[in-house]
Amino acid sequence: MFQTKIKAEWEALKNKDKKAYAELLADDYQGVEVDGQGERTKAQALNELANGNVDRYTLWGYKLIPLGPDAAFVIYEVTLQFPPKSVVRYSRVYITELWVKRAGQWKELHYQETHVK
Repeated sequence: MFQTKIKAEWEALKNKDKKAYAELLADDYQGVEVDGQGERTKAQALNELANGNVDRYTLWGYKLIPLGPDAAFVIYEVTLQFPPKSVVRYSRVYITELWVKRAGQWKELHYQETHVK
């Protein structure tokens, strides 16, 4: 189930689909990306979506750590490919996500990226 949600998350990022991305995030979401800009709230993450430039991605190495009936820690890696004219064409990122079940729905509460060489 989490692999499906994470795939939907990356499809929303790739397609700049604000509505689909918003539905996956908890209202008190916080995300930290590899760009060194610090934490992003849900509103900030949604506002930055239009500036994304993910052309393709490959998700792999999933690991699920249940934290109880209403929380799960998910670890995976993504290899990103950017458009041909981008300064950086590829990036590999190690990701951890904290998912929580609220009102019967799983939402992403925290997102953390670490660049992998």
